[in-house]
Amino acid sequence: MDSSKIKKGLGRGLSSLIGETKIETQKNKLSVSDLVPNKYQPRKIFDEKNLDELASSIRERGILQPIIVRKSNDEQLKFEIIAGERRWLAAQKVGLHDVPVVITEADNLKSLEFAIVENVQRHDLNPLEEAQGYKKLIDEFSYDQEKVSKFIGKSRSYITNALRLLSLPDEVVKLIENQKLSAGHAKILVGLENASFVANKIIENKLSVRQAENFVKLFRKSKQKSTKSKDANIMHLEMSIVNKVGLNVEIKNKKNNKGRITFEYKDLDQLNKIIDIIKSNY
Repeated sequence: MDSSKIKKGLGRGLSSLIGETKIETQKNKLSVSDLVPNKYQPRKIFDEKNLDELASSIRERGILQPIIVRKSNDEQLKFEIIAGERRWLAAQKVGLHDVPVVITEADNLKSLEFAIVENVQRHDLNPLEEAQGYKKLIDEFSYDQEKVSKFIGKSRSYITNALRLLSLPDEVVKLIENQKLSAGHAKILVGLENASFVANKIIENKLSVRQAENFVKLFRKSKQKSTKSKDANIMHLEMSIVNKVGLNVEIKNKKNNKGRITFEYKDLDQLNKIIDIIKSNY
């Protein structure tokens, strides 16, 4: 085997995150049937449309970037994919029998590190898959959040916030996995009572992240009020205004149907937006 360093060809900046680790490698070709998925692969969902596009590219140009593999510890005569599972799946769609590979000697930790780095740098993971990858480093390989932070090249707070997503209810997790909620929306829902209800409202009303933040503020305020609950029609009206304007609003309605509407703004731009909306309706 030739000794070489993993260079940028394996993914832009890959070596800078993994470190200049020397790994024994051997370039080769293997049958697609000889490869098995990486058991440490954090990515669980592969977009079919993207796979079809990759398959079309492979049909035209072939596989330009070898798949990185190691000998499988679980299946004799098989090789476990460390990086390049999408290429392997797309190759099967095209009907290729053999694929170019780089056979490397890597332990379980290195295998997980490769898989996380490749996916994070290419933005291939949904927020939960990314968080689950970090959690594996912590739970199975004794990393702490500081070490994960340095390894990935992200701030400590980024890692902390990513891991917090794993506390979301299963229903919300499914919505994120199915790309009905973005990472920005998911972060808003962490630690929120009735997160599933709020998540469905965000989707139902097609709220942007900023609108969702205002909606959650309103939702929390309503939960903090006295035991005397606000009229459902008033709450619905507040939500409708939040959705329309994108700013937090509170309606106080008295028994004689007199009251006031309060808009919350953070800067002059938001104030001007309120003024413009009022002017446009009068």
